Amino acid sequence: MKKLLIAGYGDIARRAAPRLEARYAVQALSRRHGFDLDRPETLAGLAAADAVLHCAPPPATGAADTRTRNLLAALAKGRILPARVVYVSTSGVYGDCGGARIDESRAVHPQTDRARRRVDAERQLALWCSERGVALVILRAPGIYAADRLPLERLRLGTPVLRTEDDVYTNHIHADDLAAIVVRALEDAAPGGAYNASDDSEIRMGDWLDLVAERAGLPRPPRIARSEAPGHIAPELLSFMSESRRLANRRMKEGLGVRLRYRTVFEGVPRPGEAA
Repeated sequence: MKKLLIAGYGDIARRAAPRLEARYAVQALSRRHGFDLDRPETLAGLAAADAVLHCAPPPATGAADTRTRNLLAALAKGRILPARVVYVSTSGVYGDCGGARIDESRAVHPQTDRARRRVDAERQLALWCSERGVALVILRAPGIYAADRLPLERLRLGTPVLRTEDDVYTNHIHADDLAAIVVRALEDAAPGGAYNASDDSEIRMGDWLDLVAERAGLPRPPRIARSEAPGHIAPELLSFMSESRRLANRRMKEGLGVRLRYRTVFEGVPRPGEAA
């Protein structure tokens, strides 16, 4: 049985685990398993791996992903040479696209440190894999949601959204679909490269939150003008409201052969009494 190293054993890795464990002997690299990507000394003695699934987020500050750097250094030190690496990145690497529909040919243009750290990780991985002849798949995921991953607290707090004429397009992927995409990307026959791991939704942020509120039985959020936003919306959240893009996912569907279980958020967000 082939060996798989998973760096960052969070929600997506756990959702993918039943299918992965049927195909691989899995070693999970997480704090719960005694590994810490912020402490390189804990990474000594990693087991050999035929593939690496990198789901660990970057640090919370700075413009560089030191965790990816430490992971790659540990692989090199242990002379671990996987045939394939799959990295779960973010669509935030594209920055603001003015609402344009974009595919993977769009140049990255990160506009926040959060996105710059992801671009740094992508570039580190691309260089490391290119130098060693390792296949690299980068999955640029947008907002991940599921029944237990909805912005309900934000709705309960009554945090405003932008009025329609000021609003941005937002993109989504159901956590179960992203887990299935990860499994497919790890297959030997899956072509390398970057993929927009997004569903088919084309929806503005305010309409997304209206949908969640309606399905959860909560009041819709109030709408305000962009000029009013700095006084009512926290800076980090407001940064998400400053980037608008619509992700094309044709390459994911054709290149990886992905069939989405939840084609849009209208199928994925559960109604009362349902589970998604």
